[in-house]
Amino acid sequence: MAGKQERRRRLARQRYERRLARQAQRRQRLRAWTKLASGAAVLAVVAGAVTLAVLHLAGAGKASAKALASPSAPATSPASAASEPARHCTYIPTGKAARDVGLPPVTPDWRARYRAVITTNRGPIVIDLLNSKATCTVNSFVFLARKDYFNRTPCHRLTTSGIYVLQCGDPTGTGTGGPGYEFADENLAGARYLAGTVAMANSGPNTNGSQFFLVYRNSPLPPSYSVFGAIVSGLNIIQKVAKAGTDNANGKGDGHPKEKVVIERVTITKT
Repeated sequence: MAGKQERRRRLARQRYERRLARQAQRRQRLRAWTKLASGAAVLAVVAGAVTLAVLHLAGAGKASAKALASPSAPATSPASAASEPARHCTYIPTGKAARDVGLPPVTPDWRARYRAVITTNRGPIVIDLLNSKATCTVNSFVFLARKDYFNRTPCHRLTTSGIYVLQCGDPTGTGTGGPGYEFADENLAGARYLAGTVAMANSGPNTNGSQFFLVYRNSPLPPSYSVFGAIVSGLNIIQKVAKAGTDNANGKGDGHPKEKVVIERVTITKT
């Protein structure tokens, strides 16, 4: 009888130990799922912030006026340049310009090497323009600068969350103004938006105008924005403005810079 009782106690103890083991496994799986869900939620928040910032960036830069067909170019958006440096550029009128300075020349100086000095109320920002990689973009920027298009214009947007850019180039300061024309994307293959990158803002493929942005910290943007310059000096000026923050007019970490940045003039030199 004692042997039977001992065997029952042993079997009961084994069942109890198995039950404890199953409970421990369930708790471990629950912790793993909780950690995964928490990580996914964080990733979703980060991705959402980047997506929102990108949407704002992509939504800027296009005038609201009705598009007009160019007599010397097709009415549809131009295709991206097949090879660089480009020997010919197409600029399509889109309606009323924030400042009407006409159209850039269709034959760029593709052999030139350009440097731009953006003189702001905060100090000068020096940029080497990538003429051999984004010829038509540089051609437009040089044209606008020489026409004083950028003079006395505010940098209307600063982002400090998700992506890290200062956006300029709209004389109206609203984010909707443009030069009255648009042109094709360039230099997108393998584009990365590291600190010091200068690229075009747009409202979709091949809708470049006058608005551009200066990257002051590495930003996880898709390769959808034509890279046409690299900051040589003055990056610290933008970083200081970014440190002061934004008014969050477009959402947290996205709006007008609290420390106002005004482009006084843009000077172009051949190097």
